[in-house]
Amino acid sequence: VQLQASGGGLVQAGGSLRLSCKASGINFRISFMGWYRQAPGEQRDLVASIASGGVTNYTDSVKGRFTVSRDNARNTVYLQMNDLRPEDTAAYYCTTLWRGTRYWGQGTQVTVSS
Repeated sequence: VQLQASGGGLVQAGGSLRLSCKASGINFRISFMGWYRQAPGEQRDLVASIASGGVTNYTDSVKGRFTVSRDNARNTVYLQMNDLRPEDTAAYYCTTLWRGTRYWGQGTQVTVSS
């Protein structure tokens, strides 16, 4: 199983980024996918998730600003991040649970300057 995340970068407050995570080695269509983030010295927290049927869930701090989506034909999950704030600065990780094992992507850094 591999999860390849990309799309992070440096952006000014109020800007946007779109993260992508391409999965291989799983049946993506039936897989639950999530995005987590971890700032230095902090724990890794759930940002958003999307079930196989498309039901989404967001942590309160990103509701109305972030949108998670999936393209089953491309085995890819996306995180569209708008109106970014300095407190969104973190390494972002995609994750899935496949056959009882949790897998993580390598993380992509998002830095938001004020």
